[in-house]
Amino acid sequence: MGACVFVDHYEILQISPNADQQTIYRVYRIQAQRFHPDNQSTGDAQAFRRVSEAYEILSDPSRRASYDIEHRNARRRNARDLFEEANASQGVDVEKYKRQEILSLLYKKRAAHPEQPSMSLRDFEEVLAIPRQQLEFSLWFLKEGGFLTRSDSARHTITMKGAEWVESLVKDRETPPMPGITDGSRVA
Repeated sequence: MGACVFVDHYEILQISPNADQQTIYRVYRIQAQRFHPDNQSTGDAQAFRRVSEAYEILSDPSRRASYDIEHRNARRRNARDLFEEANASQGVDVEKYKRQEILSLLYKKRAAHPEQPSMSLRDFEEVLAIPRQQLEFSLWFLKEGGFLTRSDSARHTITMKGAEWVESLVKDRETPPMPGITDGSRVA
């Protein structure tokens, strides 16, 4: 595939790289029917082309074998790139600040609009001017720590624990460590 962006055909078909030929065919048929341009409700010509191209490659055993080598290499590159990106300019202090900003926004939203206290990932992207990829870890961390909740509709709301932490910021005028967190790592 050269200098082009790697296309994950398994992801397009929403199947495992271990899927057998019958599964590939069955999933392709479902996706093709869903995205076919003649389908009035869910037709999408571009998605249909992507699904068809993925099927064309994955249904041919020799093309799939070649693609699988590229797929493994691309996954390794992505994992290495993610590791390097995480270790680059993004430090623990930056991450803590991001979490503080997210909770402060949710606190203000809850106080100003108690009838609609939640925010979406897109809202955070716009207000904080931080890309989605750099927000997802922070949101996961805050959710797992019990500082916010995430609804089925992907909207985030501050919890009482989160609100108390934001209030402690004002009281102390400095960023206290989050309970259970020392130097950016969880305490067992």
